[in-house]
Formats: sequence, structure tokens, C-alpha cells
Amino acid sequence: MADKCEEIHELFNGTKRFHFPFDKGEIPQNGIYILFETGEHAHKVERIVRVGTHTGRNQLLSRLLQHFINENKDRSIFRKNIGRAVLNMNKDPFLEKWDLDLTTKESKEKNLPFVDMTKQKTTESLVSQYIQKNFSFAVFPIEDKGERLELESKIISTISHCEKCKPSKSWLGLFSPKEKIRKSGLWLVNELWKTPLSEEDLVKLRKFSNV
Repeated sequence: MADKCEEIHELFNGTKRFHFPFDKGEIPQNGIYILFETGEHAHKVERIVRVGTHTGRNQLLSRLLQHFINENKDRSIFRKNIGRAVLNMNKDPFLEKWDLDLTTKESKEKNLPFVDMTKQKTTESLVSQYIQKNFSFAVFPIEDKGERLELESKIISTISHCEKCKPSKSWLGLFSPKEKIRKSGLWLVNELWKTPLSEEDLVKLRKFSNV
């Protein structure tokens, strides 16, 4: 497993890297993104800390904007998890309110009266600053939704199974209240420790990333 994980780390570290602010015109309409975080390393290269994709047609750019720019943690579980870790690290009691969902009309009516929206906006701003400063990403195009979701899951599983991919002692995710994030070293709770990449899958990845 470590050999496959090392190969995908070398593969994605060798592809074009995007930093904030990035050129929206260079993002494919459909595909998978690979996130890296400042200070995190594995296999003698930068460590992959999140893998993601999208379900809607032509929505890869929209998904990345939800993570990097749009200040709404209920539209980005990645943003929500970054906020959870920051608040937990600071022992901030607002963590309980940050977890509340404000997406639907029903949830807003139920939860909004209990949320300090000034604090909410301040936290969203802190999350944006952290993400924009500390994360970079690579992308590669895959048009077929089923293929995207399958490869996303297998990449995540391959990394989570690897004993050589460990977070640094200063990794923000170690403050996450989510055990799966702390244990895996990834900003993820789904698709961990499932079916890893096969040799055939690696051939596909090399083709998709043009390496």
C-alpha cells in the first residue's frame, strides 16, 4: 500500500499546482481535486490532506469556490471541519453553535435564534484566511461522474491505509473533534479505509493527469 501511496503522491506533486487566488479559466469543468497543506509532508514530498470531487455536472470550479471563497460552512464540509478544529484548538464554546446547520428554511427557523451571527461571520472569515493561505491543490479532468466518484474513493482509501502518511505534530487537524480526521490525517470522514487503488486504476490516473 505504501508503494501505491508514494506513487500517487509523486504523481500529484508533479502536476500543475494552484494557489489562491487561482485562474478560474484553468479549472476543468469536471474532475477531482487534490489538496495540499503548508507544513505537511509524506514520501519526501508534500502530503495530500484531502481528495474531493463533485456530483453535479460541470461543478468542479463551483465546488472549489465553496471551499476557498464562499463563506458558508453549511455548503462546504471542508470549511466546517476547518472551523471546528480552529474553535476546538482555541477552546471556543462557539463550536457548539458552529455545528448547527442553517441551510434549509426549517433549520434556520430552528437554529438561527441561538447563533451569534457576528461571531459566525468572524469565524467564517478566519476559515477563509486559513484556507487561502495554507492550502494549494492539483486537479485533473474526469468527465464521467461514476468514474470520478470511484477514483476519489479509492485514492482516499489508499492514502488512509498507508502507514507512512502521518500528519505533522503541528497539523491543525489534530485539534478536530472528529476522530476520523485525527486518525487518518485527512480532512475527511467518508471513504476512509475502503477499497484502495488497483494497478489498473493507477494506469488511469497517469493518463488523466497527463504524466
